[in-house]
Amino acid sequence: MATLTPAETRRRVDASLRRRYRTEKLFRLYGLVSVLVGVSFLLILFTTIIGNGYGAFRQSFVRLEIQFDPAVIDPDGTRNADILAAADYAQLIKTSLRQLFPEAEDRASRRELNALVSSGGAYVLQKMVLSDPGLLGQTRDLWLPADDEVDLLVKSDALAGTTAGEQRLSEQQVAWIGKLQEAGRLEQRFNTTFFTSGDSREPELAGIWGATKGSFYMLLVTLFLAFPLGVAAAIYLEEFAPRSWLVDVIEVNINNLAAVPSIVFGLLGLAVFINFFGLPRSAPLVGGLVLTLMTLPVVIIASRASIKSVPPSVREAALGVGASKMQMVFHHVLPLALPGMLTGAIIGMARALGESAPLLMIGMVAFIVEVPSGPLSPATALPVQIYLWADSPERAFVERTSAAIMVLLAFLLVMNAAAVWLRNRFERRW
Repeated sequence: MATLTPAETRRRVDASLRRRYRTEKLFRLYGLVSVLVGVSFLLILFTTIIGNGYGAFRQSFVRLEIQFDPAVIDPDGTRNADILAAADYAQLIKTSLRQLFPEAEDRASRRELNALVSSGGAYVLQKMVLSDPGLLGQTRDLWLPADDEVDLLVKSDALAGTTAGEQRLSEQQVAWIGKLQEAGRLEQRFNTTFFTSGDSREPELAGIWGATKGSFYMLLVTLFLAFPLGVAAAIYLEEFAPRSWLVDVIEVNINNLAAVPSIVFGLLGLAVFINFFGLPRSAPLVGGLVLTLMTLPVVIIASRASIKSVPPSVREAALGVGASKMQMVFHHVLPLALPGMLTGAIIGMARALGESAPLLMIGMVAFIVEVPSGPLSPATALPVQIYLWADSPERAFVERTSAAIMVLLAFLLVMNAAAVWLRNRFERRW
């Protein structure tokens, strides 16, 4: 074999180094491109959601002079609550609209005119009269919610160029809307209904408060069950359980349960909690129990990892000064491991907050208008509410769906930020 000269050796080494550096630069470029692609898709996702959903935080209202005619509301003058509740309040709105637009004489025109105001306007008037019957005989200037098609027309600036046919409104309706705007009787305001009401088949009346309370009750049940049970199981498995094949089987199954699809837990909850124990369907209690089953493996794994991170010297020092094993665990190990346990619990709760598949299996997909009053009341959850609205044919529900996603993402970001803060604030580094 020929001996290489120093110059040839140097040339080969330089060539090898150039190939290595070129490969390293190419690998870094691939990594940078991957990050940029991921961030780009994330920005597209957030831009799409915000672009579609920010309009739901504003709602169009129509200002009408409503005369609370006793002949329509309480013809007998009894002031009976049942009679007041059953009155035809929609007739008061129709009368006010006809006074503004007397040219609507035939039945079809009147129907189109009445469609400009949401059916929820009648419920607003009903609530006012029930809370203050003294309004009978008075005339009030009130802002009532506009119909969802009117709201979409105003938000899209369709009056400036889009044809009426594209907005599913007649030319006469578009003309009336223009007159209302010119007279200062149509404007957009902050949509408090979206945050204070339950679900509705009318987009302008639909809100997330019922779903938010349902999610809150479920997370409350999940927290009070999953966290103490998960921490207790982690402490036993890590500190007290003797090493045996049974403990190994339990550990393997806990790790496997953390990767089981969430819908399987929904089937389990349907079979056990509803069919066997007879708990009510669509109740946050059942949803919380199902989410507890799903979250428990995550809490156990995170708690065990946090306990393992405590140095053995802490245990040895506690035992060396005469502490029992129970005192060593609860007085020394547990306080040091608690920040990591809380972080794992919050992350598990954040995952539970975004789950919808197991809740669909236990009936929380039902259409529920009333806001739940407790864990046993029928309710839905934010992810399921988003699913229901996304499947609705009304165009205005597109805004509500994206806005509800924004609220859900805000909750998730807050929970994950809390987990990071707890870890950085209380975590001890050894």
